[in-house]
Amino acid sequence: MAERLPGKVALVTGASSGIGRATALAFAREGAKVVVSDVAIEGGDETVRLIKAAGGDARFVRADMARHEEIEALIRAAVDTYGRLDCAHNNAGVPGADAKTVEYPLADWERVIAVNLTGVWLCMKHEIAQMLTQGSGSIVNTASVAGLQGFARYSAYAASKHGVVGLTKSAALEYARAGIRVNAVCPGYIRTGMTQPMLDRRPGLEERVSSIEPVGRIGRPQEIAEAVVWLCSDAASFVTGHAMPVDGGLTAR
Repeated sequence: MAERLPGKVALVTGASSGIGRATALAFAREGAKVVVSDVAIEGGDETVRLIKAAGGDARFVRADMARHEEIEALIRAAVDTYGRLDCAHNNAGVPGADAKTVEYPLADWERVIAVNLTGVWLCMKHEIAQMLTQGSGSIVNTASVAGLQGFARYSAYAASKHGVVGLTKSAALEYARAGIRVNAVCPGYIRTGMTQPMLDRRPGLEERVSSIEPVGRIGRPQEIAEAVVWLCSDAASFVTGHAMPVDGGLTAR
């Protein structure tokens, strides 16, 4: 089967593990050169090692999504290394506190919004500027089912992901005629380093979550990665402004 992204350059944030790592590996498998980014250096280096071991081309650039100057430097490094930027998966995120709205700590709120929403906006700001010089590009933001419905005890996370959906749709409208597509994936319960601690500290939670999933199980990072790659490929050339649930049918209820 032919590669879907031959010769393309892709950027993935939050790529040291979980969905980000799975997407970086999938991009490389499909022929893209990959810029891997995260605050976790060891995990990011491991993602690069895995890509190179499979015959791909990748480099790691550390960047904190809460720091504008680091995001700007990240996009510049991607272009300096590979000459262009064709695909971007803005995936980095944090869950925030587990607390009701009245008890929610201000510091946690500010951190979640800074990373999950403002960080995505800043990435897009610089990614789109580069893509405009090329006349093409595809961006996929990681939202969540919590960006499509309420999520008790995680109000900041839900607010940030609702914001990502709105930001995605707005940017898609602004740049549709410039050859730039902007979409979002909305994962359901996925087994990652972010969700596993929550499953571990609440006995029986995994069974309860699996029972409410129409498909009867928790998802895998690779299943989100496949959706991201498809959205970035020419197969999705008429898709923009879409917030795609990849949730085992959870939001279809």
